[in-house]
Amino acid sequence: MTIDQMLSFGIIGAVIALLIWDRLRYDLVGMIALLASVAAGIVPAKEAFQGFSDDIVVIVGSALVVSAAVGRSGVVEAAMRPLTARMTGVWTQVAVLAGAVTMLSAIVKNIGALAIFMPIALQVARRSGTPVSLLLMPMAFGSLLGGLMTLVGTSPNIIVSRVRAEMTGEPFHMFDFTPVGLVIALVGVAFLTVGYRLLPKGRAAGAGPAFNIDDYTAEARLPAGSQFVGRTVEELESFGENEVTVAAIVRENYRRYVPSGHWVLFADDILVLEGDTMALGDLVKRAGLRMMHDKDQEGVENEDDIAVVEAVVEQRSAMIGHSIEEVNLRERFGANLVALSRRGRPIRQRLRRIRLQSGDLVVLQCRQAAVSDTLAELGCLPLAERNLAIGRTPKRAAAVAVLGLTVTLVATGLVPVAIAFFGAAVAMTALKVVSLRDAYEAIEWPILVLLGSLIPVSETLRTTGGTELIAGFLSSLSQGLPPAGALAMIMVAAMAVTPFLNNAATVLVMAPIGASLATHLGLRPDAFLMAVAIGAGCDFLTPIGHQCNTLVMGPGGYRFGDYWRLGLPLSIMVVVFGTTAIAIFWPLVPH
Repeated sequence: MTIDQMLSFGIIGAVIALLIWDRLRYDLVGMIALLASVAAGIVPAKEAFQGFSDDIVVIVGSALVVSAAVGRSGVVEAAMRPLTARMTGVWTQVAVLAGAVTMLSAIVKNIGALAIFMPIALQVARRSGTPVSLLLMPMAFGSLLGGLMTLVGTSPNIIVSRVRAEMTGEPFHMFDFTPVGLVIALVGVAFLTVGYRLLPKGRAAGAGPAFNIDDYTAEARLPAGSQFVGRTVEELESFGENEVTVAAIVRENYRRYVPSGHWVLFADDILVLEGDTMALGDLVKRAGLRMMHDKDQEGVENEDDIAVVEAVVEQRSAMIGHSIEEVNLRERFGANLVALSRRGRPIRQRLRRIRLQSGDLVVLQCRQAAVSDTLAELGCLPLAERNLAIGRTPKRAAAVAVLGLTVTLVATGLVPVAIAFFGAAVAMTALKVVSLRDAYEAIEWPILVLLGSLIPVSETLRTTGGTELIAGFLSSLSQGLPPAGALAMIMVAAMAVTPFLNNAATVLVMAPIGASLATHLGLRPDAFLMAVAIGAGCDFLTPIGHQCNTLVMGPGGYRFGDYWRLGLPLSIMVVVFGTTAIAIFWPLVPH
């Protein structure tokens, strides 16, 4: 073993140790490793930052923006709405939700797909009485399975494609992963629809205010052009799937009526609505209502500069004992009251005349740049961010058009993947499907820094000949195994390492090793690269190996040991069916 090889192994070993130690953030670990590699002389100084210009970084960042835009557009919720009312049994709920997340994860980042469907799952659980713990983990696992099906579904596929391009000059294309990924996804979702019974029952969800909150009261005007002018209160409530109640109608600006279901709605009626913020926002958008707060904000040029935030009125607030009219909320503080909740008690007055109390929950509209200052001046404590969209108009057609065009361009090979998804991210922001602020917030900068830093570091394994040493060792271990056995071994190795490393870091280290092992055994490297991608993308055993697993831990009330109960049999199925599918679609033995 040469000195350079020892340095390379030592630095990568230190990276693994630091990531397992988990006292330093993984992006900082990547930057330290890069500096150490440059100082040791195994990464030339002029090549130190080439990883940040790599297509991987562009694709991952752009895909996150596209995922956020699809989520903000509401197109998924609109598509799922006809199905949610029919999902009565737990089996049906798991099958539909896990299957839908799996399919969406094939074209947007899996973490984004899961985040889009979680509110839908929570709503279904609330309506049907199903424990949310039976839905969220199967959905998280489904999002990982769906990511295996296309190039952009998950980061490991993108990185493996890059390794193949360096080896053969030809990367994996958008749907090269689909045959194998589809087999695994179908088998996996079929298992999840019955395997959810392995999850513990009666586990209390740990969701905070963002997932469990009292109903709000809001006011909206019925414009003359609305489809509900001349229709009844009952029809409007049914249109909102009875998630929102018309508590009162204000006519002639002062007459307040408590309507029954057969009351006919007139143009310019002010409707006093009660429901949670998600249901309120959905009904306002779909029914063409206009929130009473919809007025121009001073100094605001477009709606992307406006924030809608949820907060609780603190005891120190100067608003306590005063109404919105008395406080002069808009003129003095540049904010509008959108909705109000008072510990579940019905509100009988007009919102602008209600005297606020300590503990009231309010939804406020204010300038994006002044959110923190405004809440501090008002004496309000912000709640967990809920991406509220009350009164905003989603741009579903634009989101679908941009996403469809992007996938078509990539699938046909007319445009490189990095350019296509970068263009999609730019288009989504230019068309205001997602604001620039939300686009920047959607990008997981630590992941991009980790990738940019570790790409040159992982390259040292190849440039120093380290991958050949490891491949030789693994080759000796696989003596006597059939080719499929060696393939399964590399998949299991990647699957075992992923919980301790980030899945992107796992592929950066394991992909060159897998390719070298294939060369040592006289087999085609494509199959082994596929095995590494699948192993790194399938961490079902812990809540920390992948962000999707972490995301559902709190809302689902899961404990660390719950994951293996459903994840272990699923992992075994992935290895068995994944190895078989790879051997069929990517023959191991060269022709």
